[in-house]
Amino acid sequence: MCGFAGLFLRSPFSINQNVFQCMVDSITHRGLDDVGFYQTPSGVMPSVFLGFRRLALVDLTHTGAQPMTSSCGRYVMVYNGETYSNDELRPLLESKGIIFRGHSDTEVILEAIAVLGLEATLQHLNGMFAIALYDKREQSMTLIRDRVGVKPLYWMNYQSGIAFASELKALMPLLDTRPAMNQKATTAFLRYGYVPAPLTIYDGIFKLMPGTFLTVKDGTITHKKYWSMDDVSRQRKLTGSLNDHVDELHELLRDSVYRCMHADVPIGSLLSGGIDSSLVTALMQSQSTQPIATFTIGFHEKHFNEAEEAKKIAAHLGTDHHELYVTTKETQDVIPLLGAMYDEPFADPSAIPTFLVSKLAGSKRKAVLSGDGGDELFAGYKRYFILHQLWNAKKRLPLSGCFGSLIASLSPRLMDRLVKIMPPSFRVQNFGQRVNTLGRLLKSDSIQECYQSFVGLWNDQSRLRPMYEDKRLETYFASNPNLDVMEQMQFIDTNTYLPDDILTKVDRASMRVSLEGRVPLLDHRLIEMAWRMPTKWKIAKSGGSRGFGERIQGKLPLRAVLEKYIPKEMFDRPKMGFGVPLHDWLRGDLVEWAEDLLFDPSLADICDTDVIHHIWRLHKSGAVNEQARLWAILMLQSWRRL
Repeated sequence: MCGFAGLFLRSPFSINQNVFQCMVDSITHRGLDDVGFYQTPSGVMPSVFLGFRRLALVDLTHTGAQPMTSSCGRYVMVYNGETYSNDELRPLLESKGIIFRGHSDTEVILEAIAVLGLEATLQHLNGMFAIALYDKREQSMTLIRDRVGVKPLYWMNYQSGIAFASELKALMPLLDTRPAMNQKATTAFLRYGYVPAPLTIYDGIFKLMPGTFLTVKDGTITHKKYWSMDDVSRQRKLTGSLNDHVDELHELLRDSVYRCMHADVPIGSLLSGGIDSSLVTALMQSQSTQPIATFTIGFHEKHFNEAEEAKKIAAHLGTDHHELYVTTKETQDVIPLLGAMYDEPFADPSAIPTFLVSKLAGSKRKAVLSGDGGDELFAGYKRYFILHQLWNAKKRLPLSGCFGSLIASLSPRLMDRLVKIMPPSFRVQNFGQRVNTLGRLLKSDSIQECYQSFVGLWNDQSRLRPMYEDKRLETYFASNPNLDVMEQMQFIDTNTYLPDDILTKVDRASMRVSLEGRVPLLDHRLIEMAWRMPTKWKIAKSGGSRGFGERIQGKLPLRAVLEKYIPKEMFDRPKMGFGVPLHDWLRGDLVEWAEDLLFDPSLADICDTDVIHHIWRLHKSGAVNEQARLWAILMLQSWRRL
């Protein structure tokens, strides 16, 4: 895990060395072990500048240093990430006459490109990576991002070519002033809580899409997909039953975890106590000769604390367990760091505990494995089950649209007042909001509209300025109409929410403390196998009838494998998530901070301040819980003040 920055310019260009040094220095946290530079001679066309910060995990010697030049002299490369296909590629390359100087994955990738070609090499690669490849012979620069977007890569047009970097902050030294905010990105952020690729919060700066490479040659920029979730989703389904394929899945999971454990330094595991992290930890421990280090953050607020369950699982597996209970102040102290950490507004509150557990792990290890990706691949999110049930129910209600319009028109505040007169055992928190959401979903005309209404923070876009017509979901839903409702939601999340929220969150939080996070559940072989499993293998239904009142449990394939290592009663509990009590903080310790941002006159440039101030007063009074929408506004305003 590392970071890089670079320039590729068609005309001779002499950059101020202090500026380029600042670009690379701005991402020092991504690699504390070494720094390296490559630059074409003055006056040579094209002008190429590559800078690299190294976090050394494999081949700790100088033979693993970057930028690295291929043995044939044609290619120069910088690369951020880890690949786990060296054992297959290295012998193949040696059989073709390549003599390796060291044993880094960087060298294997570079020599494979020189021998096999770029596209053939990409098909061989297994892992997470962002690559900048300079081809001296073709006088071209190619930027490459891994299949699902684990590693970030930003780029922009600059002078007569492009500039690129692992983080947005590394591009800022090239610019005289802070770029204008991209209006579409701003509105999309307020709607979803993250800025969707290929947009960034800045005009003229872009994220390279996952599974894509971009080539600049002769002043022309071309994009090409080398791997697509669309193709994966069209695979033929497995036959038989889940039991027929559990052993195959088990072996694939073991192999993926084993590959991710490869390093020349000790590696640990982030253990929350949930199914995904427990499975990854169990598979690590089963293949280690010593207790692996596990790391857990605990909270004193019981509703947000899984540390006790994680501790029990760690004891059962025999890991070297490390836990840290953090105070409210320690947790809130992370908030001022978020804007600079993510370089653009980012409103996932779990970024706070993710940073804290990364900081704990980073004090003991340079790399950890995590369980990210399991929910998207094996149907683990509650919203999947809710929308699945709702859509089935809607199809059975002939007047569901009219009924939905009726209850959506009811005032959430009035509904909350009515529920207060009911006996305590019947009272439901945020009842008015839930009824309103149910109404909006029932009146939706399509699963796309239903899904977007459910995940969107602002469904009435007239409250935002300017309007943003999001075509992404329409494109994704149309790409494979044969998917069932559950698969459609998984498909959308894997293409959007996973790379732009979940993986962004983990990368920035971990790399801020120079910790590499590896994600074995996102091995592309596992992704492809998961998508060959029909939905009925991933979920179990109980109770209710004809789609009403059913209780659904997801991730059955992962549960089946985990039972081989941990008793079912230790992990078979409701999904808790990884959050913090924002709703209470925004009525207590954070009130003054929040009001300073929410009543800033500049907010009027972005949204209807009367609406924001109204929901703030409602939230502050305790009448409703508006933490999600308020947090997005607060993160945007906080970032704007940087």
